[in-house]
Formats: sequence, structure tokens, C-alpha cells
Amino acid sequence: MISAAVITLSDKGAAGERSDASGPLIAELLSGVAEVRYYDVLPDEQDQICDRLLTYVGRVDLILTTGGTGLSPRDVTPEATRMVIEREVPGIAEAMRLEGLKKTSRAMLSRAVAGIRGQTLIVNLPGSPKAVQENLAVILDVLPHAVEKIKGDPSECGR
Repeated sequence: MISAAVITLSDKGAAGERSDASGPLIAELLSGVAEVRYYDVLPDEQDQICDRLLTYVGRVDLILTTGGTGLSPRDVTPEATRMVIEREVPGIAEAMRLEGLKKTSRAMLSRAVAGIRGQTLIVNLPGSPKAVQENLAVILDVLPHAVEKIKGDPSECGR
């Protein structure tokens, strides 16, 4: 089973002004695929996001963030993620946006990224529970295979 960390990025959530629904939903949706070992709620502060991502790299196979992927000035999750990753995996974010566009044209406004640092896959998800569920549904079945490949599995990728 994959080990995972979930990080919610929300100024109000970190200040205790809003209950986090997306982070616990991610943990629930990962059930049977990954064991969530770490869960945090942080403010939208790029340096704090980078530090926490780096804390979990190497400790878990997968880090899923939720929030901070939009266009507001405080949405800095993609920038923090890009500072941490060594290799981008653009197909993951592209697939989520493509599927999201089938439901709303606003999906094109997502700036989510995905990438690898060491042997850890990092994926940005949107902040709303509905969008989390829709986006995670797109990628959930490929996460175990992605983690296997990142760890050096030499088997063929064809089905």
C-alpha cells in the first residue's frame, strides 16, 4: 500500500476560522489505495508549503495538496510545488483539467501541477470538496502504478 501525506492550504483553515472538508475527504477517497500517515492544514505561505513538502519527501510515496491552485494573489501552491519538485509530471494535471472541463469551463483556471522529488510524487488538487472528488477520481487508479515506476519498477507500462 502507498504511504501518503495530505496538506490542506487555507489561510482560514490554518487560523481555525473554517473547518477543512477537503483534506479528510482525500483521506477517505484514498482508502484501499494509500495509508495517510500525515495530515496538515497550513496557511497560503509559499515558504511554509515548501518546508512541509520537503519534510514529507522521502517519508511518504505520495503527497496530495488541496487548495491554493487558483488565481487569487494568495494561491501559491503551484509555485511552492515547482520549487520542490525535480521533475514535472504534466499529464496528471492535464488529465484533471481535461476531465474538469467536461463539467465547468472554470476548470481551465486551475494552475495545479504534479511532479516528483526523489521517490515521492506530489500532486496539487483544488480546494473544494466537489473538485477534490472529481479530480482525484481521474487519477486515483494510476497512482499505484506511478509510485511503482518512481521507485524503479522495471516492468512494462502497457496494459
